[in-house]
Amino acid sequence: MARNKEGLVLLLDVGPTMYSVLPEIKKVCSMLIQKKLIYGKFDEVGVVVFGTQETDNELTKEVGGYEHVVVLRNIKVVDGDLVDAFQELPRGNFDGDYLDAIVVGMDMLIKKYQATNKGKKRLCLITNALCPIKDSCEGTKEDQVNTIAAQMSAHGMKMESVIVRGRLCGGGDQRIMAENDRLLNLFSEKTSARAVYVESPTALLGAVKTRNISPVTIFRGDLELGSKMKIKVWVYKKTSEEKFPTLKKYSDKAPPTDRFATHEVKVDYEYKSVEDPNKVVPPEQRIKGYRYGPQVVPISSAEWDAVKFKPEKSVKLLGFTDASNIMRHYYMKDVNVFIPEPGNARAALAVSALARAMKEMNKVAILRCVWRQGQGSVVVGVLTPNISEKDSTPDSFYFNVLPFAEDVREFQFPSFSSFPASWQPNEQQQEAADNLVKMLDLAPSAKQEALLPDFTPNPVLERFYRHLELKSKHPDAAVPPLDETLKTITEADPDLLSEKKNVMDAFYKSFELKENPRLKKSSKRLLEKKPSGSDEDYQDTTNALVVKPVKVEKIGDSSPVQDFEAMMSCRDSPDWVSKAIQDMKNKIYSLVENSYDGDNHGKAMECLLALRKGCILEQEPKQFNDFLHHLFNVRQEKKFRNFCESLIPKGLTLISKSEAIDSEVTDDEARNFLVKKELKFE
Repeated sequence: MARNKEGLVLLLDVGPTMYSVLPEIKKVCSMLIQKKLIYGKFDEVGVVVFGTQETDNELTKEVGGYEHVVVLRNIKVVDGDLVDAFQELPRGNFDGDYLDAIVVGMDMLIKKYQATNKGKKRLCLITNALCPIKDSCEGTKEDQVNTIAAQMSAHGMKMESVIVRGRLCGGGDQRIMAENDRLLNLFSEKTSARAVYVESPTALLGAVKTRNISPVTIFRGDLELGSKMKIKVWVYKKTSEEKFPTLKKYSDKAPPTDRFATHEVKVDYEYKSVEDPNKVVPPEQRIKGYRYGPQVVPISSAEWDAVKFKPEKSVKLLGFTDASNIMRHYYMKDVNVFIPEPGNARAALAVSALARAMKEMNKVAILRCVWRQGQGSVVVGVLTPNISEKDSTPDSFYFNVLPFAEDVREFQFPSFSSFPASWQPNEQQQEAADNLVKMLDLAPSAKQEALLPDFTPNPVLERFYRHLELKSKHPDAAVPPLDETLKTITEADPDLLSEKKNVMDAFYKSFELKENPRLKKSSKRLLEKKPSGSDEDYQDTTNALVVKPVKVEKIGDSSPVQDFEAMMSCRDSPDWVSKAIQDMKNKIYSLVENSYDGDNHGKAMECLLALRKGCILEQEPKQFNDFLHHLFNVRQEKKFRNFCESLIPKGLTLISKSEAIDSEVTDDEARNFLVKKELKFE
């Protein structure tokens, strides 16, 4: 028996009240089997439908009763035929009794596995629970539920009930619905069961647990609050990104008659000498190296082991801080959950006391974590209290990794308040925007929240699984269009948009839409500067830039920087930028050469700065870097020597790769350029 093998029985209500949702049930059940074919090919699944006119189950033959319940498929290993079986799901004519179906499913699991496979036996009930349950011959309905729950616990079974309501199935008798809800919730109190209510096809798709993942601890040990105070805890992953299944290399070279062929592809690598390409270099003669500037520094495995950071396995408290000091956007990677060691009452009491004190004081804890021995990195994160709402569930903590200084990315964006008053929204526009946001609220007060994270599947993965199943039967099949259920995740609800069309029209009419002209680069640079005058001055400047462009064909003496920017923004020919750069170089050279006691150095410096900015914008770093090298190389002339000396305190240096991707100069080389030149001057 496979280690993680699961035995599952699907209990599907196919009565008249479920007709509208049966197509969605077919999809979700087919998806469940498709995932099991990928991740749990040894899992076994049985299917029971109730509410049918026929009756076909072993309990009816053995003890009688349990009518209108049909075993559509006995518990067997999953296969492709089961996916097809859901496409022929019958439609019943009678109101279904979900308690009868649960007992039939339990009987199938008990007969199949006896006392084995504990914890891996599961019942999945999908119904709207709108129909009444038959009265029991002995005792009340609550007694019947208690008896069933006791048997489920004794045989290590789990159950999840997916109750389909709302717009999927409409309403029903409130008294009957309340009674059914109470009975189903009683299962959750008496045994390992959960009840989920869904109102949309998307939520139904995400409500059924389609993949069985065994919980594995990433840490078991002490939460060290101090040298003499430790709490035994276990740490699990709470969330983790679900990725595509791993693609494997497949070989068709094996004979078709070989039934035991694995079709596995083995890849071997050979390393050959550069000097002698025919010579294979053995592992003992190979060594890894790291780039350090233009050279490669070899580091042996022994040296690498010697410099490795080897912290001891531990989880240590560094201190507490206000919860307001840890922003939500600081969280990195997956979320972990800290629970007290199972069966350790003292640990549970300590965790509960600490969590409740932190919650009351609005504090969080900062931890230093090394999950396993020999781990090469240390994690610093925040511990947030999670107070349980159930007496049977102990309090716990959530843990999120925090960034180090090197991980933080500071991006500064201008505020809307920096714009002139004429650009600020008026009261009517603000109200229209507020109404639009309220209209698109996914969590309206009167309805269930849409796109709940717990019930919203990844549409990319779901589409991949469906296409994989299609390709398994038709290798040449094209990618089908996106399913309507998945569209609700990626696109706005068309019913909501049509219902609130007047709100969208009001927002549209509140703003005047104009075509945004493509400004030239010189205009953009001026527009990015904050206006120093009034709104009218700002508007006049903008209009002057857009409406009345002036073509400059050469750089003059009165305003060389403005002339250069105008030439750079001109796109009459592909050579115009090169002409502007060359003219500016000549202008700088002329200003320095014709200066008297440095009287032109200030203007030459402005031109050089403008040239540097222009070369960055136009991705021409080499032209500026070569020119700057040329200026320092001709410093034997006194005028150029004095000018170059004045550049050093200004910090004007080469254009590095971080400023222009085409640059061949690294950040370190750019920083060290002026240092080397200063040493040569001395």
